[in-house]
Amino acid sequence: MTDFAALGVAETILRALSKEGYEKPTPIQAQAIPDLMKGRDLLGIAQTGTGKTAAFALPILTRFAAERKVAEPRHARALVMAPTRELAAQISESFRAYGRFMGVQVATVVGGVSYGGQLKALQRGVDVLVATPGRLLDHLEAGNVRLDKTDIVVLDEADHMFDLGFIVPIRKILAKLPKKRQSLFFSATMPREIASLAGEFLNNPVEVSVTPVSTTAERVRQEVIMVDGGAKQTILVELLKREEFQRTIVFTRTKRGADRVCKTLDHSGISAAAIHGNKSQGQRQRALEDFKLGKARVLVATDIAARGIDVSGVSHVVNFELPEVPENYVHRIGRTARAGKEGVAVSLCENDERGMLRAIEKLTRNTITAIERRAVPPAAGAPYDERVAKRGGRPGQRPGQHNGQRPGGRGPQSHGEKATAPSGKPYGKPAGHKPGGQRFAGGRPGGFGKPGGSNRSGRGSGGDRGGVTSIN
Repeated sequence: MTDFAALGVAETILRALSKEGYEKPTPIQAQAIPDLMKGRDLLGIAQTGTGKTAAFALPILTRFAAERKVAEPRHARALVMAPTRELAAQISESFRAYGRFMGVQVATVVGGVSYGGQLKALQRGVDVLVATPGRLLDHLEAGNVRLDKTDIVVLDEADHMFDLGFIVPIRKILAKLPKKRQSLFFSATMPREIASLAGEFLNNPVEVSVTPVSTTAERVRQEVIMVDGGAKQTILVELLKREEFQRTIVFTRTKRGADRVCKTLDHSGISAAAIHGNKSQGQRQRALEDFKLGKARVLVATDIAARGIDVSGVSHVVNFELPEVPENYVHRIGRTARAGKEGVAVSLCENDERGMLRAIEKLTRNTITAIERRAVPPAAGAPYDERVAKRGGRPGQRPGQHNGQRPGGRGPQSHGEKATAPSGKPYGKPAGHKPGGQRFAGGRPGGFGKPGGSNRSGRGSGGDRGGVTSIN
């Protein structure tokens, strides 16, 4: 079968697909849609970027087009559960796009936004309800929606659900569904716990496996820059100022790290927006929209966005920090090289991340090309660092580092506060006083000693460290 019409997709949906520019089904669509049209349960092993949303959305909409029913108040004809707000929003957008000529009613129920609009939609009844488990359970327990007449249920990104601790809410939700239903289960990986849930969830399913997580997209060129001496911010700014970095997603491990990187880029004249779990739903949607429209050339994100962002034309992915979970690397770099295009993934790897790099290479069975090694001295014109600026330090200094001291030297501030490393551990001891009230070096910015000299604490106060090599 070479086109959607041959797969049995309804004519009204075919017109919508033509509007979207979709001509041929992807492998998972070609494999899954015929069995789903027959009402079979399905177990799909597939990661994002394989076209799995259309693989389950098109059969659901085709079924609704044939039945021509109207959803009862406070009921949903189909339920799709997703782990993140972003993924839920993307799935809802897809259903609306594919069902634009059939008047399909789609509601999105996620946390981080007010109940008002959600409650209003649920009271009317919806054809397709796309939800995150936590907020959906809230509505179920409040009696705002019922699932006893839901015909189809889809569990998307099941392994990510498990990682986020959603298994208990999912079991409670599944208990409220009718036993006679069609169930679809998608996961990028299949650990024992997920396989057990699939066994409870599905009835004699057809199994479809496309692009296992242990392989990465062939169209993504993967590179790594080995970094010494805290040079990541400098390198990142240099990379993003290159013309070829047209639309880039930068990944960090922590929410605070994402905010710091975003501010650094803004102060370097690079338009950027951050998206992570501490942002409100409105902030996250605005950041994603600015990125899609090109108002922000760079989107800085944590792994919460790795599976939920589907933006066309992402030229590069930069791993500012390598993920602790190797599978997340695959999901991160899958944000580029979509829809048949090519892309580049660049990882910045410090010495303490080498173990993560080896784990990624083992998982993907691929040795990532190291294009160079970089080391930048503290005074080499490093970009703005908010943590240093707040202490009155000069560009290039690391937090807790004054007058050329290495991290871990004596106190970063005169009033005894500790500086904090990205890991959350203090770099050094609190600033103290010598007998007689004499302040240790580092007590205030620009303390004892001239650059290159020495201070009263006996430490050198400004020698250069390392050299600089350019990126070729």
